[in-house]
Amino acid sequence: MPIRAVLWDIDDTLFDYTGADSAGLARRLAEEGIAQRYGSPAQALALWREITTRHWDRFAAGEVDFQEQRRDRVRDFLGEPGMSSAGADGWFDRYVEHYKAAWTLFPDVVPVLDALAGRYRHGVLSNSSEANQDPKLRRLGLRERFEVLVCAAELGVSKPEARAFLAACEALGLPPGDVAYVGDQPEIDARGARDAGLTAVWLDRDGARGPGPDGVHRIDGLARLPELLASDTRFGARSGIR
Repeated sequence: MPIRAVLWDIDDTLFDYTGADSAGLARRLAEEGIAQRYGSPAQALALWREITTRHWDRFAAGEVDFQEQRRDRVRDFLGEPGMSSAGADGWFDRYVEHYKAAWTLFPDVVPVLDALAGRYRHGVLSNSSEANQDPKLRRLGLRERFEVLVCAAELGVSKPEARAFLAACEALGLPPGDVAYVGDQPEIDARGARDAGLTAVWLDRDGARGPGPDGVHRIDGLARLPELLASDTRFGARSGIR
């Protein structure tokens, strides 16, 4: 059977999360007058992203809830382990205001969704929460393009676990073999989707991360996606499309 639906990752696939995160953090540090504490903006962002990944992994493992991982990110980043919940929430909320002000889609997103409209069904599978991602998609003008929005916080399981991908396929009412998954992470997105039986498409925009997993199709931009979905490459090794 041909591909009938596309499941999408959001952050750094449809939405320029890294750009917004960088801008939001820089503005928050400038607001606090503490940017110099971290050396350079790049060093500050690298530390923030490392801390974010560490605490998100704790959340994904069920060790802390969604709000607490945010608080712990702030405490670690500021070096204030005793910061109150209210203080951490306030700091993070101000960061979020700056982060949201920098939200933008990648320029190839709307054209490819337009090109695929009417030919494929569409849904979203994210390792975030519906409370986080639904307003984001609405603000970016995309929510109505997706039949389903499945998120780890509500689902109770995260990518790359097969159960996350299968739950999203079930929400679409389709078997995994009829669904493609598009995401920017070679392991969490592409390998996870492949192992769950979906057609895995790794969106490697900068092409600088080395080889990806076997059995994964690698593209350097979404303009390549319609050609890939229309081709009979679901069960081969990595696609040559770049």
